[in-house]
Amino acid sequence: MRAIQRVLGSLSNYQWISLGALFSLLLLTVANAATPQLFRWGIDQGIAQKNLQIVLYSAAWMVVAAIARGLFNFGQSYLAEAASQGVAYDLRNKIFSKIQNLSFSYHDKAQTSQLLTRVTSDIEQIRTFIGTSLIQVIGAVVTLVSVAVILLVMNWQLALITLTVVPISGWLMARFVTRNERIFRQVQEQLSDLNAVLQENLLGIRVVKAFVRESTERSRYTTLNDALVTANMKTISAIRNTFPFIFLMSNLVTVAVFGYGGGQVIGGKFSVGELVAFNSYLVLVLQPILLIGFAAPAIAQAAASAERVYEVVDAEVEISDRPDAVEFNTCGGRITFENVSFRYPGARTEALKNVSFETKPNELIAILGMTGSGKSTIMNLIPRFYDVTRGAIRIDGRDVRDFTLKSLRAHIGIVFQETTLFSGTIRENIAYAKPNAALEQVLEVAKTAQIHEFIASLPDSYETMVGERGIGLSGGQKQRIAIARTLLTDYSILILDDSTSAVDAKTAAQIQAELDNLMRQKACVTFVVAQRISTIKNADRIFLVDKGQLVAQGTHEELMQTSPLYGAILESQVKQKENK
Repeated sequence: MRAIQRVLGSLSNYQWISLGALFSLLLLTVANAATPQLFRWGIDQGIAQKNLQIVLYSAAWMVVAAIARGLFNFGQSYLAEAASQGVAYDLRNKIFSKIQNLSFSYHDKAQTSQLLTRVTSDIEQIRTFIGTSLIQVIGAVVTLVSVAVILLVMNWQLALITLTVVPISGWLMARFVTRNERIFRQVQEQLSDLNAVLQENLLGIRVVKAFVRESTERSRYTTLNDALVTANMKTISAIRNTFPFIFLMSNLVTVAVFGYGGGQVIGGKFSVGELVAFNSYLVLVLQPILLIGFAAPAIAQAAASAERVYEVVDAEVEISDRPDAVEFNTCGGRITFENVSFRYPGARTEALKNVSFETKPNELIAILGMTGSGKSTIMNLIPRFYDVTRGAIRIDGRDVRDFTLKSLRAHIGIVFQETTLFSGTIRENIAYAKPNAALEQVLEVAKTAQIHEFIASLPDSYETMVGERGIGLSGGQKQRIAIARTLLTDYSILILDDSTSAVDAKTAAQIQAELDNLMRQKACVTFVVAQRISTIKNADRIFLVDKGQLVAQGTHEELMQTSPLYGAILESQVKQKENK
């Protein structure tokens, strides 16, 4: 329940709204408590004594109380809902901001569907708890205390009979919440698993259809859907095993009050008006107990959801600024790897082992190696997407961990191996990192990336809408848009991570020719990760990486003479080209 306490603490941001809801709740309790006394007054002083004036006065005041109950009930509901919307808004922003700041290592392990469920369904559970269940519970407690005092004053014997239901019901509901919190958490986890299958299917619908796997996917989804229904039915069973006892006790208490109170009325110790009022208060005692009972599952579910939300909010940010971090403003071009080793979190083997090298100003470095050799890992360490396990990476003699992340990454232009585009226009995608860039600048980088002619041929040119994840564009077109997007940034260091893998050899050569002059003029150093040797022959130096180690470096001609592995890679690519 610590997570619930944190949720309640967040209501301090909406202090006046919350106090307004509580004040309306108190006034509603007063109006509810006054109504049975108006009944008693009208019966004992009006009907019993045949005083029409008192009957009319009593009826008029009951109308006023009814109107007041309606107004105060609306006020508490509206203000409670406003507070709950505010808390949900804050939580959504908080968890989204945290997701933006979490390191690559967290996203490597976290399922997207789990994060989506926490941002949507779990926060909605919390909002429902604050907007509905919380005000019900507070109102029920206030009403119980108020009515208990009134009943004890009216007739303490009948009051004790009535109030026996309160501690027993409280114990039953406390046991319900503590025993079944795991079940409600399981429901949310099953929902996350179901969302995971749905998300994978939507992303891979073309693959599903291509391999005629619709029935298999349906079966997989149905299996998880069945598991979700089973988990939900467990919660229904838990409710069924608790609440019938509460309802039974409520009915027994009603019978006991009617029998004992009726005897006292016959014996002249209790008036008819008092018995009617007492029975009205009995409803006000039983109703809060039932409201708390109905709120108990929502509280248990909100507790499980709050715990899941705060797991993300409290997740450790592994890559962060040092207290004395400085801005990264200029780059002389000397990037040094000093015996760098790196192991991915949770991995047993090292992805990089004692990698050492140093670049020169305006140098074009190509990194070559077989799939899984560690090429992209080297590139991911420079902008600190991960931190080294051992060793150090320096820029102009200063450790990259000494720079602020924002300034470091703002001056590193990177084109990832996997291209991601966002819903919007092509122009907005190219200008993603620089939204206010002039059209002329967008055109210039598009021409350099060899994508301008294609964009210009579209009916809406640069205002053409890009489908979700770039649907409607080929892999090569998406890669060229991604290259243009990176070229528009204020980079000092440029990293092209296999950025032309989906482009044909001719276009890749054209892009490389356009980039050569630009890279040497603007970037203090450029890294090009490539699979094809033909695209990196003009590099100043080629780093050959194998099994996480830098096994050779030099120009194309030097490696041809000194590295058997380089020669083998070149030979295999030549044969592959000939076979085509």
